[in-house]
Amino acid sequence: MRSAPAGAGAGRGRWRGVALLRREADFRRVYLSQLISLGGDWFAMIPLLTLLERLTGGALWGALVLAADTLLIAALSPWAGVVVDRVDRRRLMIACDLVSAGFVALLFLVRTGSTAWIAVVALGGVAAVKAFYGPAVNAATPNLVPAEDLLTANALSGAVWGVMLAVGASLGALAAALVGTGGCFAIDVLSYLGSAALAHRIRGDCGGGGGRPGGGVRADLRETLAYARRERRIAALLACKPATGLGNGVLALFPVLGPAAFHVGPTGVSLLFAARGAGALLGPLAGRALLAGHPERLRGAVLSAALTFAGGYALFAVTSWFPLAVLLVVTAHVGGSMNASLSSYGLQSVTTDAVRGRVLSIDFMLFSLALGGSQLAAAGLGGVVEPSTAVLCLSGAVLGYSALWWTRSGALRGPGRPGTAPPAEP
Repeated sequence: MRSAPAGAGAGRGRWRGVALLRREADFRRVYLSQLISLGGDWFAMIPLLTLLERLTGGALWGALVLAADTLLIAALSPWAGVVVDRVDRRRLMIACDLVSAGFVALLFLVRTGSTAWIAVVALGGVAAVKAFYGPAVNAATPNLVPAEDLLTANALSGAVWGVMLAVGASLGALAAALVGTGGCFAIDVLSYLGSAALAHRIRGDCGGGGGRPGGGVRADLRETLAYARRERRIAALLACKPATGLGNGVLALFPVLGPAAFHVGPTGVSLLFAARGAGALLGPLAGRALLAGHPERLRGAVLSAALTFAGGYALFAVTSWFPLAVLLVVTAHVGGSMNASLSSYGLQSVTTDAVRGRVLSIDFMLFSLALGGSQLAAAGLGGVVEPSTAVLCLSGAVLGYSALWWTRSGALRGPGRPGTAPPAEP
């Protein structure tokens, strides 16, 4: 990790995130690159889910799209981690953006119920690319910011997803009405091209490409697992993200819950997704505020975050007042995104650059497996029980997993943050 440059304290007295973005040009480019590509994704996703529901008359194809988005990430993550550690991460990010633009362009072919499968192929292709892009960005971040700014950088990176989900979901239905579903897909293609252009301007060393072990994927994974066994805190941190992943299948039920439980149309469904984004924006910022200067709180913080997620959706399942439902979705995802942000920060802190891509890819894989399984469970439950009952079941799964994680995460107990402690943030 980089050491602090001279004058790094200039950000004190104002929010460190603003100072960090102003001071670190390469991190700012990565941040903006994620901002515009994620915004385009959600600008297109909401109209796509609504289109699939209209073309097919049910939520099945939308659930399959969401499941493909996560399960392919899980399947490819072991190979992605090896690639992220072996090749130049900046070039990898650029290639990922360009390939994603090509896959999104396939969505223009989704015009009837018989072509709904193309949406699964297109979003599956984008997901395959994300398996490489996400770990590349996360593994590069510690090389682009000073060590004492890593927690702030994680809060910003976690929040960017929430910002663009909130904006994209809020405006997705409106944009579809103004420029059509095809116009939304075109915006997504352009967002990926813009993201690639920003990544092309990165001048610093993003890491990767230094060592090329010759043993292949299996040998690299064995090395990574041996590393995790030596440092038990890694295993504890890898295990905490799936807690909230197990409950995220509720998102596949939003298009059904909107009209059935709350009597709202596509705009109301967009508001539910936007509420998720608002929670995802606030969660990393709340996590940074909670943990800064108090690394001993990490274990309790990730547990309380998961319980907040479970509790928010348990209450969501039993309310019929739409404004309260929106507020509960926000609350749930404050917890969910806090859990994800703090666990990523811990992993970035404890791992070295040589294995960081592989460790973060395994983290990505475990969360994606939990998320994809949850989405398939939501689709199955939605066919046999009321949608609100399905939400309660998913919330219960999060609660049970969190209790189990707490009993097995003692390696995180006690003073000190994971890994080699950087200077405490003010």
